[in-house]
Amino acid sequence: MRKLGELLPELKVADYTRLYRRIRDLEIEIPKSSDKIVVAVDSTGVKVTNRGEWMRKTHRGERRGWIKVHIAVDVENKRLLSIEVTDEKTKDSKMFEPLVEDLNLKDCLGDGGYDDKEVFEILEKKGLDPPGIKLRKDAKVGLSPRGQAAKEFQELGYEEWKKKHEYGKRWAVEGFFSAVKRCFGETVRAASPAGMVREAKRKFGLYNLVTKI
Repeated sequence: MRKLGELLPELKVADYTRLYRRIRDLEIEIPKSSDKIVVAVDSTGVKVTNRGEWMRKTHRGERRGWIKVHIAVDVENKRLLSIEVTDEKTKDSKMFEPLVEDLNLKDCLGDGGYDDKEVFEILEKKGLDPPGIKLRKDAKVGLSPRGQAAKEFQELGYEEWKKKHEYGKRWAVEGFFSAVKRCFGETVRAASPAGMVREAKRKFGLYNLVTKI
């Protein structure tokens, strides 16, 4: 390449710095699905290896060593549908809307971290009521979307509710997390907050791409 570069000066040699910048800025697109699908949502913690800038900019010196990766996965084909990355303090329910806003949902499976009235309202607007979101034991029956979900849960009982929503398929999202961590490890090495987000999204997107081959 260097010899060729001498003959063609406009041809830039792919040195380490150039390769690093291209990889750093690489974004792997997650294919969109228009099909009506059952999705599972969840989050996982990813360790921060180089925490200096993250600690200073995000937590002002407070000791923090994690970021959170939030994803939605198609429970049938185990494909990644959407991803968001936040600091460790962000609640799962707060990232629910961006995960599902572009999805055509048949059902949505989630653990108690998504037992939030706004989550049920979002799903009702998408024509899905009640969903397969696990409720807290003290959930009250009522006229709200969450109240109606509590009514269904109480009338069916846990075992029948679980069968109706095929709640066991929620393992698809946990399996996706486990597979990504086995392939790429449980840490991000980037130094800046933006770099950590890019690195995490790149790893999840790359695993999703490889599994299609």
